Amino acid sequence: MTFKLITLGSGSALPTIDEYPAAHVLNIHEQFYLIDAGEGVQVQLRRYGISPLKIGCVFISHLHGDHVYGLFGLISTMGLLGRKKRLDIYAPAPMGKIMSDHLNYFNDHLPYPVVVHTVGSGKEKPVYSDRVVDVYAIPLSHGIPAFGFLFREKMPKRNVRKDRIAEYGLSLADIIGAKKGKDVVLTDGTVLENEILTYLPYQPRSFAYCSDTLYSSEVIRRVEGVDLLYHEATFLDRDRHIAEKTGHSTAFQAACVALKAKAGRLVIGHFSSRYSGKKRLFLEEALSVFENTALAREGVEFEVPVCRRYK
Repeated sequence: MTFKLITLGSGSALPTIDEYPAAHVLNIHEQFYLIDAGEGVQVQLRRYGISPLKIGCVFISHLHGDHVYGLFGLISTMGLLGRKKRLDIYAPAPMGKIMSDHLNYFNDHLPYPVVVHTVGSGKEKPVYSDRVVDVYAIPLSHGIPAFGFLFREKMPKRNVRKDRIAEYGLSLADIIGAKKGKDVVLTDGTVLENEILTYLPYQPRSFAYCSDTLYSSEVIRRVEGVDLLYHEATFLDRDRHIAEKTGHSTAFQAACVALKAKAGRLVIGHFSSRYSGKKRLFLEEALSVFENTALAREGVEFEVPVCRRYK
């Protein structure tokens, strides 16, 4: 029951030899979701052993080049590799028009359909849902339409306690009903509430991706209690004035978001190239506020472990 984030790019607008622009893959139950697609994303996918054909859908936070330039080449490569399955892209407007123009000019014979879904006002309902996860948009503050994404693992089916099966002589029909959340009525009329017969095998996990944005109380509210939080930290706090001018956050501010939101773990990234060779300063700054912080680095994986429950 995998739930992990793989960083493909930890840098910001100016790529360096060691840092690629923003791109991440979230693996939930071997379903792969690409989150942002900066330049070089398809190279990074191959470098870290992730087939481009495994990508189920794409989430783009906003339409600045360092978050989207790599998508166009990736789409072409998927076609060359023989993709047939539809690719769904979730992004702010005008991504639909941009993609339509691109496909008309460069990929008019693409062997699979590409469908762009416009992420809008950030209402608190899923923008995407499948058998393993619900995804919600989080409004960000970045000067242009920008959204983070909150991934919530779906509630697992309840397991029936083996000792209860023997104790009450449950039939196969009783067991199937209990797994579906139903109470069981015994032949003598006794009603067994579902809670005493079953248990939740594990607690659903969650991940929030927030890049790029100013420090935001709305983000804190929307990601409260998240297990893993990725929050941009483009600047050190000594350069907060630049962060505010450009619509970004500092490592200190990212850590404050994690602390106030009661996040389980914080990953910071989207580092400005002006701090080349000084990434430890970001970590030190964030750790001074929130102790369970890590740096996003190319190829590093962040696993959210299963918290098993038995009642």
